[in-house]
Amino acid sequence: MHKQQCLILDGGMGRELARAGAPFRQPEWSALALMEAPHTVSLVHQAYIDAGALVITTNSYALVPFHIGQERFNADGESLAALAGQLARQCVLDNPSRKVRVAGSLPPLFGSYRPDLFKQESVKDIAKPLIAGLSSYIDFWLIETQSSIVEVKSIHALLPKDNKEFWVSFTLQDEDLNAPPQLRSGELVEQAVEQMANLGAATILFNCCQPEVIEAALKVTQECLSRLNKKDIHFGAYANAFPPQPKEATANDGLDDIRADLDPESYLKWAQKWQLAGATRIGGCCGIGPKHIEKLADFFNKVAVS
Repeated sequence: MHKQQCLILDGGMGRELARAGAPFRQPEWSALALMEAPHTVSLVHQAYIDAGALVITTNSYALVPFHIGQERFNADGESLAALAGQLARQCVLDNPSRKVRVAGSLPPLFGSYRPDLFKQESVKDIAKPLIAGLSSYIDFWLIETQSSIVEVKSIHALLPKDNKEFWVSFTLQDEDLNAPPQLRSGELVEQAVEQMANLGAATILFNCCQPEVIEAALKVTQECLSRLNKKDIHFGAYANAFPPQPKEATANDGLDDIRADLDPESYLKWAQKWQLAGATRIGGCCGIGPKHIEKLADFFNKVAVS
């Protein structure tokens, strides 16, 4: 079996900011560093570049009213998104030999893992400032940690006609490891892949869920893209290190516990399975740090491509 080269993505941001000395509290989460200690954001980006990541993701995930409040968002959402873009872009400029790209993170607008909170009438008011702030600094758009198809389509409709690639990443239901791979909305992965292929996604990913549920989703993705003759679309994953997250979970209740069985070596074993299932983009999400990314980069950069 011929294996394509894996593009290594970065890892989680929140815990790395805390380790770098950033102020950290809920509900602001990773947005607080942009407000009070932006240099720590640069430190984390640099740590991932040093580890071997060729994609760094803007620290814009928590720049939504759900985390920073409506008043702060109205006043500073766009400028904070621009700062997130500037910090990532400057790190790329500071490492010209690495050929690193910047992913513009467009997060769940109404709360992670909560498709039930989606409000179509509010999408534009939240997404447009983020898009405007990030637009000048990013290489491609990453609509990430999405729990439903409708939210992705609603955000995608607002993207500028800038010829930049659109990547999408879905979070999977991971309470029942025996269930067919599905989004947290209950929609099947096959449905999501079909619609994202038709929408023009350059890459389809799965993130912020247990590594155990990702392999099956990747296999469905590969089969679906092959059936649709969309073999030019890349796919991959960046899992978290959390235990299974229940349906009522939200991302601003506090820091989740990190599994002890997902050290860098163990995470690499999952990533190897993903590559065998066709993945060509692999990184990490919450709880997966620079040491994990370094292990991925060391391995996959040594894998012969034939």
